[in-house]
Amino acid sequence: MQVCRLVLYWRTMLTKGENMMSTVLQWTSADIAALPEDGKRYEIIDGELFTSRQPHWHHQFTCFQTASVLNVWNKQTKAGQVNLAPGVIFADDDDVAPDVVWISKERRALLLGDDGKLHGAPELVIEVLSFSNRANEMRDREAKLKLYSRRGVSESWMVNWLSRTVEIYRRERAALRLVGTFYAVDTLETPLLPGFSCLVSEIFEDIPDLP
Repeated sequence: MQVCRLVLYWRTMLTKGENMMSTVLQWTSADIAALPEDGKRYEIIDGELFTSRQPHWHHQFTCFQTASVLNVWNKQTKAGQVNLAPGVIFADDDDVAPDVVWISKERRALLLGDDGKLHGAPELVIEVLSFSNRANEMRDREAKLKLYSRRGVSESWMVNWLSRTVEIYRRERAALRLVGTFYAVDTLETPLLPGFSCLVSEIFEDIPDLP
């Protein structure tokens, strides 16, 4: 146990900054499981470790609002489940926690493991962009979007609480591609969720403009 702790300490010392990324070693899901519960979110993409602090209040509220509007539709259809920041393990070196996911009942039955994590791609993943750190925003826009694209996610939303916009990326020709940017006055709809409809402005209710 002491050797394990020393190895983890050494690995942690190799990383720097709020958004830590290992430049030497390949991190795995087992490494994340061995890290202490310190309130930070740890994710691995292509074996590189990313970590972020507790997010901004408006970020978390936007996650909640997005999940809430999806859950209204989901309760009516009983087609699947909506969840906040679940663990999604695509492989030992691809282990992330999207801000919000929707997964069908059929897919959840196949992918939800005894460890309480999804082991494969949910149909819809949503990232609420973080602006406290530029690296975190780029992680969501680039590294995680590429991961979701190659791992078979059907649709991904990038939700921006500062600009009150939602970008939708949909699988076309075996990759996630931007199909539209929706503003506060627009209505969100998607063929992935038949019958789902909401004004973009509903997601951002009660979020004040920052000075």
